[in-house]
Amino acid sequence: MDAPGGPVQRGRSMLVAAAIGVGLMAAVDEIVFHQILAWHHFYDRATPAIGLLSDGLLHTAEIVVLVAAGFGFADLRRRGALAPVSAWAGLFLGAGGFQLFDAVVDHKLLRVHQVRYVEDLLPYDLAWSGSGVLLLLVGAVLARRGRREGAPVRGSGR
Repeated sequence: MDAPGGPVQRGRSMLVAAAIGVGLMAAVDEIVFHQILAWHHFYDRATPAIGLLSDGLLHTAEIVVLVAAGFGFADLRRRGALAPVSAWAGLFLGAGGFQLFDAVVDHKLLRVHQVRYVEDLLPYDLAWSGSGVLLLLVGAVLARRGRREGAPVRGSGR
């Protein structure tokens, strides 16, 4: 077991936080768009009962991911190995990755559901995909800023 204050683990910080980002974005999608607004279910190509079942399975998966990633995050913090900027980068990259995957794969390739069932879907598709791209860009900028986390400081002898 590593002692607290051990070396910063930039890659693991980013990976664990990316899983949290995926879980959080899945939760936002599930709670806001599936339940509150009732715009769609995860799987809309069957009966409403199957749609609800698919939403429940998505909700279960997001909770499993959030709990597992939460343990990973807590472990990094306990050992003093968390790289905060890289973790933020991972969070945004995970959230954006989920959003863009949902937009491209679920909505367009597999057609398991659409953002909303209206005549002109384009504004919804652009907003859905655009928000994913924006989150990915924020994550990429933060990842670039976090490249030096955990690196020895010049002249420090480390």
